[in-house]
Amino acid sequence: MSVGHRVSSDHQLARLLQIGVVLEEVVEARAYHHYQSLAEEDRGLDAELESLLEHAAEESAEHRERLEAVIDELDAESIPFEDIETLVEAKYGRTKPDDFDGVLYDQLCNEETAYKFYDDLIVAIEASDAQFSVDRRRLLSVLREIRDEEAAGVEEVTKIMETRD
Repeated sequence: MSVGHRVSSDHQLARLLQIGVVLEEVVEARAYHHYQSLAEEDRGLDAELESLLEHAAEESAEHRERLEAVIDELDAESIPFEDIETLVEAKYGRTKPDDFDGVLYDQLCNEETAYKFYDDLIVAIEASDAQFSVDRRRLLSVLREIRDEEAAGVEEVTKIMETRD
């Protein structure tokens, strides 16, 4: 699923926002998977990694709530969750958490994927002259805040990776 060049309707916007919700679920699930994979004794020894994973999961849940609030305001029918999940899996879920060399590489990939998605979505909305049933400025503000938080996540993971090399 590509964001495309423009977002032309509430229906298309709702679909793209639902993809964002599922992406956030993927990030949260993968962070939880990695946290669970840490041995009990490692959790105490690596407080920085534990904190990173916990923050990623909490942030993803908060992003989902914000996106769902916008979706609820749109004058568009919801797309069945299974359809959106299939689109996300086809585009963004080609790898599994254990396909990466480590937890940090996977987390970096997740943060970068989410950042790129939101960045592309913002560009597509800005390129559109469509009228949406939600306030465009508020919509873009919410998406920019989420994108900026994803960018901060990329920076945080990169910083941790640099200190471990």
